[in-house]
Amino acid sequence: AVRVSFGRIATPGLPRPALRVGRRPSDAMQLPRAVVALATLASAFCAGDATSLRRARSRQEPDTACGKGFDNLVKGSQDYYRTAAVELWTHPSHVSDNATFEAEFECWFASMCTTKCGGLPSQADSRKKALAETCRNVQADWLKVWNMFSQDEIKYFKKNYPSNEVQEEGEDTVHYKQAMETAKEVNKKEVLCLTLFTIDDECVKW
Repeated sequence: AVRVSFGRIATPGLPRPALRVGRRPSDAMQLPRAVVALATLASAFCAGDATSLRRARSRQEPDTACGKGFDNLVKGSQDYYRTAAVELWTHPSHVSDNATFEAEFECWFASMCTTKCGGLPSQADSRKKALAETCRNVQADWLKVWNMFSQDEIKYFKKNYPSNEVQEEGEDTVHYKQAMETAKEVNKKEVLCLTLFTIDDECVKW
């Protein structure tokens, strides 16, 4: 076996009033109604639902959160990830999460490869051994891995991992890619290990 190199929401409208047959309203009566209608329409456009607006934008803008996409990575990079997904997901409670959140983890890996890890330098010489031991130790928690991150790596991870909060004031917390946030929170240690190994292997530049 190959080893990792450790060395739509629509609001129902109000019922329509029954049609009445009678005298046509005068122009003077119609004008205020027209003004009110225009004002209501303008208010709806300006105040519109934030969630709907975000969805509309997401349909119009290309989604580059996963870089060029896992399927477009070279075979060597894909093989690297496949091996890492086995080697790093060893905790009894998480051993099958690499399949449950496969699309999310592949997305983050593809993003790192596409951005070349933000140009971060490899620190394999100084931490690869300790990183491997910590990531393989099921007793070690994610904080031990997090403490191995440099300040630049912390900034890169926080800025580039695609699950930024996008809620408006007064809303519950919502993330740009909620599944990505869930995958990270449930498998935080494994995601952090994958991130550092990828950086230390020169962002898998093959």
